[in-house]
Amino acid sequence: MASAIVDIHPHVISPDEGKYPRDPLGGILSDWARDRPVTPDMMIAAMDEAGVARSALVQASTCYGYDNSLVADAVRAYPDRFDGVFSVDVLAADAPAQIRKWVGEGLSCLRLFTTGSTMPDQAGWLDDPRSFAAWECAQEMAIPVCVQMRLKAVHQLRTLLEKFPRAIVILDHLASPDASDGAPYLAAQPLFELAAYPNVHLKLTIRNIRMIAEGGGPFEPYFRKVVDTFGPSRIAWGSNFPTSDASLKRIVDESLKALAFLSDDEQEWILRKTAEKLYPKLAR
Repeated sequence: MASAIVDIHPHVISPDEGKYPRDPLGGILSDWARDRPVTPDMMIAAMDEAGVARSALVQASTCYGYDNSLVADAVRAYPDRFDGVFSVDVLAADAPAQIRKWVGEGLSCLRLFTTGSTMPDQAGWLDDPRSFAAWECAQEMAIPVCVQMRLKAVHQLRTLLEKFPRAIVILDHLASPDASDGAPYLAAQPLFELAAYPNVHLKLTIRNIRMIAEGGGPFEPYFRKVVDTFGPSRIAWGSNFPTSDASLKRIVDESLKALAFLSDDEQEWILRKTAEKLYPKLAR
């Protein structure tokens, strides 16, 4: 087990809709944002209970769209515990200016939300040339780009990886692979092939652990192949709290149990060191 746990995928929601108006991408508020809101103060308490040292708060796109004010305010309130991941409309002409604005507000990573609980279809705009200015800006500023996508969009991602070879990319939820076919996991082969791009990193979340362990075969052999293919220094853990109906402590305990088959060094990378590499503010 890691000496300290760093979480790179929790979300915060405020009850103050006047200060933080809700404007979800796709026009639909996610159920979890409505039913299980977690404020920054509540997140700190949950982290303390679960043994999570620091977190990179991820913009709740299905609640706040492109207004990252709550994440920025949380990072300002708890600079020793939080970093932040923001979203902007990368197809807009002012996308580079918006990226610089939110980095100036203390946030450290751009996130592209192309599919999710309220937007189940894969959006087609990922490799739209209008997004290239945003990618160029992120590459120049050396900030990671989190991409929430399904594996079916891998050809679009490859276009971007070829065009922006220095961009630091993090695939949310391992790009939601299908591991139901079992070893050698041919359905997930496009994910494994991305290991050829050294700038691609993977975000393992509780969603992956549950989806593979409960819905698509045993977690251990599949994730063993993921670790052997990418290496633990390119994989980081995220809770996805509070999108599922479970406490952060339960999610941490479930994740530690699922990862117990890995060596101590592999766990240290996945639960802390890779996160600190991607988000230097979280290295304490």
